[in-house]
Amino acid sequence: MFLGLDSSTQSLSAIVIDPASGQIVREVSVNFGAALPAYNSPSGFIPGGKDGEVHADPRMWLDALDLALKQLADGFDLSKIEAIASSGQQHGSVYLDARFEQRLADLDSAKSLKEQVAPALTRATAPIWMDTSTGAECAEIAAAAGGNAEVCRISGSIAIERFTGPQIRRFYKQDPTAYERTSVIHLVSSFIGSVLAGKNIEIDHGDGAGMNLLNLHSLDWDDTLLDATAPGLRGKLPPAATSTTIAGFISPYFAQKYGFSSDCQIVLSTGDNPSSLVGMGATTPGTMVISLGTSDTFFAAMEKSVTDPQGFGHVFGNPAGGFMSLICFRNGSLAREALRDVLGLDWSAFDRSGLAATPAGNDGNLMLPFFGPEITPRRDFSAPIRKGSTEFEAGGNPPAQVRAVLEGQFLNMRLHSQWIGEKAKLIRLTGGASQNDGIAQLVANIFQAPVERFAIANGAGLGAALRAAHALGHDLTALQASFCKPAAGSRLEPDASLAGTYDQALAGYKALLSA
Repeated sequence: MFLGLDSSTQSLSAIVIDPASGQIVREVSVNFGAALPAYNSPSGFIPGGKDGEVHADPRMWLDALDLALKQLADGFDLSKIEAIASSGQQHGSVYLDARFEQRLADLDSAKSLKEQVAPALTRATAPIWMDTSTGAECAEIAAAAGGNAEVCRISGSIAIERFTGPQIRRFYKQDPTAYERTSVIHLVSSFIGSVLAGKNIEIDHGDGAGMNLLNLHSLDWDDTLLDATAPGLRGKLPPAATSTTIAGFISPYFAQKYGFSSDCQIVLSTGDNPSSLVGMGATTPGTMVISLGTSDTFFAAMEKSVTDPQGFGHVFGNPAGGFMSLICFRNGSLAREALRDVLGLDWSAFDRSGLAATPAGNDGNLMLPFFGPEITPRRDFSAPIRKGSTEFEAGGNPPAQVRAVLEGQFLNMRLHSQWIGEKAKLIRLTGGASQNDGIAQLVANIFQAPVERFAIANGAGLGAALRAAHALGHDLTALQASFCKPAAGSRLEPDASLAGTYDQALAGYKALLSA
């Protein structure tokens, strides 16, 4: 059997798969806010950060790891686990001193992880993906590296506030003494993996590409970007390596404390987005994944590394080999729920009155569906922009408003994914709104591709477990065929007669965006 761990923003989850039976045999999850209230992080991060800072406490992650494994071992024989791989929220970073690795080697199973590992922290808290405090550092890195276009060409993304490079630079500027004491900088994923392995492990290409530091062409840290970020940085980063690398055997701490076999192997960790690509069965080009959440996310495997000329999208390593694209849209359910509240509707109206009562193309009524600042495209919208009938532009005709916000969101997604150069052959849809038949059919029609819906609650954790099995010789395609199945009866085919309608709507949307 194989264990996947996922340290997300709000929880640490564990999932055990049995490839022989094709079954998930065990799942547990530790919610940080509920299970570890002493950290005062009800949503998994420390509230009230200044100037856009959003940090979490790495000690909380260590406590959660001990707690999750304790729950997992309750009534379950962990000696059956052959390998473990971890997934972690992308862009979070952990800063550690020169004794970190020795502390891991000396772990005592009679004590907690936190009391033994925490003294190695040179930075008490870890900036995570929600942090927006590094605007000045992004500008400095871009200027030093020859401009954002060059940063994007090298690393797959322009300098982004939440990415690790700018976060490291801010730390170096604010506390150069603590930066100097820092011997190793890990991502959330590689930090958890290192603790499990009892030593520093490499950073995989999937998660490493979310740092503004990895050269996508050489798959090594890029000296230009390192020099633009902070002095001596290469010496503080673990090497970059492929996701299937086996780091070694599990630390004796976990074998003694929880009953893992000493032969259990640790596979390199990766980020939650690359791990979800695996868990959604989308590691080959042509299958796109759309996740509908607070923010909507579009990601897909790529034949080759091409970058977004506008700088909105990102390129990461694909854990199965090659690359993947990722595009995030801030106004996801934030926008859908804002319109719902403005109109006084319940959620079912987004299926029934808003779509069934209006025609495809919405009689030419278009909306830029942004109820606040957006990152794709990167603009400070304060309210949606409407173009159409006088009544519609004034905010009237609720069914047309509902269709407009939904069509606008998926037209925006289609428009801003064209740089990938891949036509969707299949779309796998996940997230709460994916269960809405009208929304799912709309996605199929706008992209002119079949839609399958997934009820997988923890795609990143499942992806980690699949990666662990794959690294030990199991065929990934066969594993995904067993574990990455859509919900029964959930497939929807596109209405081919609407292809022209949505081509025309896309042109109108693009013109409105450019106006």
